[in-house]
Amino acid sequence: MRRSDDGRCDNDRTRDGVRSDRGYATAETAMVLPTLVLFGMSLIWGLMAASAQIQCVDAARAGARAAARSDPAPAAVRAARTAAPAGARVVVTREGDLVRVRVEARAAGPGPLAVRLGGEAVALAEDTVG
Repeated sequence: MRRSDDGRCDNDRTRDGVRSDRGYATAETAMVLPTLVLFGMSLIWGLMAASAQIQCVDAARAGARAAARSDPAPAAVRAARTAAPAGARVVVTREGDLVRVRVEARAAGPGPLAVRLGGEAVALAEDTVG
């Protein structure tokens, strides 16, 4: 292989002496691809966390409705657990005429991304109405 005056191989030049850009697209792709994968994974994690948050709120509402109908506490917890994300913690309390249900769960994710999510609902007990 012959080297030109600037130290590059002749293969790097086209016939008219202009330097070729072969291989640059591959190098740029190799640099950008991990960033795109990380961005995509972040979006998926965000959607999963938002979905788990919505499930916690829905589960708290279902539990509060059941407890407000004067269902036994285990039945209200069971109603909340059916709508809650897997591994959620459900707490049912009664404060005077109000029934409060709190649902807490952890969002899937490694290390600091495994955030704690929660939802709370309060309902007026039906036995106090009327």
